[in-house]
Amino acid sequence: MPATATERPRMQMRYRESVSQQLMADFSYANVMEIPRISKVAVNIGLGEALENANAIESATKDLLAITGQRPYVRRAKKAISNFKLRENNPIGLSLTLRGDRMWEFLDRLINAALPRVRDFHGVPLDAFDGRGNYSLGLTEQVIFPELNFDQVDRVRGLQINVVTTAKTDAEGRRLLELLGMPFVKK
Repeated sequence: MPATATERPRMQMRYRESVSQQLMADFSYANVMEIPRISKVAVNIGLGEALENANAIESATKDLLAITGQRPYVRRAKKAISNFKLRENNPIGLSLTLRGDRMWEFLDRLINAALPRVRDFHGVPLDAFDGRGNYSLGLTEQVIFPELNFDQVDRVRGLQINVVTTAKTDAEGRRLLELLGMPFVKK
C-alpha cells in the first residue's frame, strides 16, 4: 500500500520541497529530470573474523538488521586464498542495498543521529567521491547508531556506506549531499 505524502520520510520531503529547487537554481538545469537524486544506498560489512568465529555472521546480521531495517545477504569467497586461510564459498561479509523509504530513513538517521555521536567528530571527508557523484563513507564502529544497545553488541565492527546518486559530476553530488545535511569537513 503506497504511503501518503504525510507518511513520507522527512528527508525525502525536504528533498522534494527545497533541495531540488535549490539544485535547479544552482546548476540551471533545463529539465527537472536532470536534477540529481539519490538512487540507492549500499551498506557492507567485511567479516574476516567469520573464518574463526562462526557466530560473527549471525551477530553482524542482527546488528545490520537493527540499523537498516532490512536483512543483509551473506557474501561468500569466490576463490580460495591459502595465505588468508580462505576457502571458496566461506562467508566473508554482509551486504545490503536500500532503496525508497528505507533509504531515506537510513540517511536521515545517519546524518542527524549517528554521525554526531562519533567522538571528536569534525565532519566527513570531501575527497570520498568517485568522479561520478557517488559518495563512499567508512565507519569504524557500528555502535554509533542509536538502534543498537552497546551492551548487546559482541564486537565493534566497521561498515562501509555507499551513497549512489544520479549526479553526473562530483560537484553536483557534493551539493546534493550538502543540501541534505551531510556534515562535510570545512576547509
